[in-house]
Amino acid sequence: MMTKSKMDTYLRSIQLRRDIVPSFDDYPFHLTAVRSLEKMDLHPKVTYIVGENGMGKSTLMEAIAVALGFNPEGGTINFSFSTASTHSNLYEYLRLVRGISKPKDGFFFRAESYYNLATDIDQMDQEPRGGPSIISSYGGKSLHKLSHGESFFATFLHRFGGRGLYILDEPEAALSPYRQMAMLARMNDLIKDNSQFIIATHSPILMAYPDALIYNLTSDGIQQTTLEETDHYILMKHFLNNKDKMLRELFMDDDEGK
Repeated sequence: MMTKSKMDTYLRSIQLRRDIVPSFDDYPFHLTAVRSLEKMDLHPKVTYIVGENGMGKSTLMEAIAVALGFNPEGGTINFSFSTASTHSNLYEYLRLVRGISKPKDGFFFRAESYYNLATDIDQMDQEPRGGPSIISSYGGKSLHKLSHGESFFATFLHRFGGRGLYILDEPEAALSPYRQMAMLARMNDLIKDNSQFIIATHSPILMAYPDALIYNLTSDGIQQTTLEETDHYILMKHFLNNKDKMLRELFMDDDEGK
């Protein structure tokens, strides 16, 4: 099997075309993820984008996906459903540097609109068409008939086929810690089959892939970091190691506010 290398990275970097941005005071350019973006190199295996809510992670992920030809609400490049045209025009201001190799598969997963994706699959399968049903690529059972977590994991397990570029926005939203670890194993299988991931997440478990880049979005800009340096890891570790003390401090603050 071919070893993953710089030469067969599907997406090498993204760059904001700052010279044509109309104003950094307006949406979406005022968001930290956009305002601070110049050039972001991507790892051939996994690149993580992390940070607190409001930094613009989802907006940036959406723009990367749309610039690559994916539907703003998720799915493959063949999905065209739209429940609301709320995506920004940031994708028009991104320069994507692609690798020599082209992916054979791809998927934009976003937790917030996954219900709409599942609905669209069911609707398309009700239309007369030749060949196998679409849902057969997702495990053969309507995603609406599975629990939220099972539905998410069915997509990762059955639909992701390898040699692909996968953009995932908060995939941990419905996954238990056990399922998150299972997802790491699934990612590793796909990476061995020459896949590349770009993931926005809050989960220290999902951030733990050993050969990856992590970009942390803060009010001070975009900084490359390590798992152990992220607030997500530090806070979770501190809470688990000092649960009683942390709870006393949290509840004390609540009592003082009454």
